[in-house]
Amino acid sequence: MNEKPPASSPLTYRYLDIVTVVFTLVLALSNIASSAKLIDWGISLGGVPLAFDAGTLFFPVAYIFGDILTEVYGYKISRRVIWIGFLGLVFTALMFYFIQKLPGEPTWLNSVGQSAYDKILGGVSSGGIVLASFLGYLGGSFSNAIIMALLKHSTQGKWLWVRTISSTIVGELVDTAVFIAVGSLTRVFPWELYLTLTLSNYLFKVAVEVIMTPATYWITNRLKKAENLDVFSDLKDLTPLAF
Repeated sequence: MNEKPPASSPLTYRYLDIVTVVFTLVLALSNIASSAKLIDWGISLGGVPLAFDAGTLFFPVAYIFGDILTEVYGYKISRRVIWIGFLGLVFTALMFYFIQKLPGEPTWLNSVGQSAYDKILGGVSSGGIVLASFLGYLGGSFSNAIIMALLKHSTQGKWLWVRTISSTIVGELVDTAVFIAVGSLTRVFPWELYLTLTLSNYLFKVAVEVIMTPATYWITNRLKKAENLDVFSDLKDLTPLAF
């Protein structure tokens, strides 16, 4: 199947800028939350306690919008937005690093202290969490987008739920496994929590995707009608190394 031509040029897409902003904002917020707090569900699965970093509350939303981008606008535009999101993560890390190095005001140092900032927000710009989030994000996001593009062709545009859930199962697995592994290797997370964090993060993210499937359908259908667009991606152009 071929791409349905848009009614106007890509520069006049009505909602692409909004989707891009939401996608990038969610990434930045999830990165900040990940370094701020670990959340304990208070339950165990097969003897493994379920706990996750707070960024997991936000991050699945980015995958939902990633699915919508590839489904409506195609892999080429989705790839561009993924790289824009990556640049947003880089800017966030640099901003918090710069803030961390600025001298603290005496009253603030006495009441809060530089160590409090270093332990919480300083993690956003530390080598370990930055490297983990960058590698996990790129690996997971591109895996998700490529699978969405491939499955849209193989399903002939039918069964959107198959594409969104299947791509999330793979993409979130890559993202979570890489993020927690690199974070543990760089001592951001303790190794004894590796299985707990990996399992909890993965199950939660996939569950959110499944639960949000009706909303994904609604947003996708509305965007297709509003943009007069339904792209079947060029399967010969699935390289991540382009902008």
